[in-house]
Amino acid sequence: MSKQGAFDLASGVGGKINKEEVLSAVDKYEKYHGYYGGEEEERKNNYTDMVNKYYDLCTSFYEYGWGESFHFAPRWKGESLQESIKRHEHFLALQLGLKPGQKVLDVGCGIGGPLREIARFSSTSVTGLNNNEYQISRGQVLNRKVGLDQTCNFVKGDFMKMPFPDNSFDAVYAIEATCHAPDPVGCYKEIYRVLKPGQCFAVYEWCMTDSYNPNNEEHKRIKAEIELGNGLPEVRLTTQCLEAAKQAGFEVVWDKDLADDSPVPWYLPLDTSHFSLSSFRLTAVGRLFTRNLVSALEYVGLAPKGSQRVQAFLEKAAEGLVGGAKKGIFTPMYFFVVRKPISDSQ
Repeated sequence: MSKQGAFDLASGVGGKINKEEVLSAVDKYEKYHGYYGGEEEERKNNYTDMVNKYYDLCTSFYEYGWGESFHFAPRWKGESLQESIKRHEHFLALQLGLKPGQKVLDVGCGIGGPLREIARFSSTSVTGLNNNEYQISRGQVLNRKVGLDQTCNFVKGDFMKMPFPDNSFDAVYAIEATCHAPDPVGCYKEIYRVLKPGQCFAVYEWCMTDSYNPNNEEHKRIKAEIELGNGLPEVRLTTQCLEAAKQAGFEVVWDKDLADDSPVPWYLPLDTSHFSLSSFRLTAVGRLFTRNLVSALEYVGLAPKGSQRVQAFLEKAAEGLVGGAKKGIFTPMYFFVVRKPISDSQ
């Protein structure tokens, strides 16, 4: 679990954005989204700016509440949130068949929590691709702390045009990250290009399920809340994601919505009716405490103006995620493994 405290949360809000400009960045970010009248096309056309603003504004909140790995996981009874997150990462490494010494790419790596866990679990060298300077700087600090700065690294770059030669990696994965792509086919084509022939790409995607009804107003509201609170151009259907991988040239090995078989609901940490001491900061009481803390820190000037607004749209995201899960219209863990044909030597 992250060691981030109240001061780290306050000082981190805004990331690389000048603290005097955080409020205007919040304004601009919110206006991208349908919840505030924004258009999907504008989000897609300006995805780099939108996603960068999102992670500059939200990373310290994520680290404060969630730890170093910013993702969900299916969960067994008796298993803690952090244990389930690690197992989810190990499962991905096993599905890729990672072997010691291989070069692996983490697409959209955040501050590198999964990267570090997978590198230690599989004895591989993992490169994290990220377009956000603040997250990279945090990741480098955390890599040094655990002694992985010589075998794992971060590269600043856009996953729609990756700064790597063809056939560079033995395996590629993405954990709840390529949902930020404005065009999944284009993103998957870049992954296909940098992956060696015969090797695999594994991904956990955020998706609307087949139960989503685009003509249902409540469904549309939930989708808009998820997009607003998570920096997404759109949330695609599971079928659209798998079809995009095929269009990019991949062969499908297998796919499954892992949320379907989770004994403990994946959204439980966000459900305000649930209480847990081990993930207190995510509970209703913990979130109320954080809300009051952020308000006080902003009032005395330790947190930049706009911090409360950031927390507000993250709360809205939590409502959308829980609502979408309970209605069966959203999953954060549609998983698939695909292979680049060995015949494609490019």
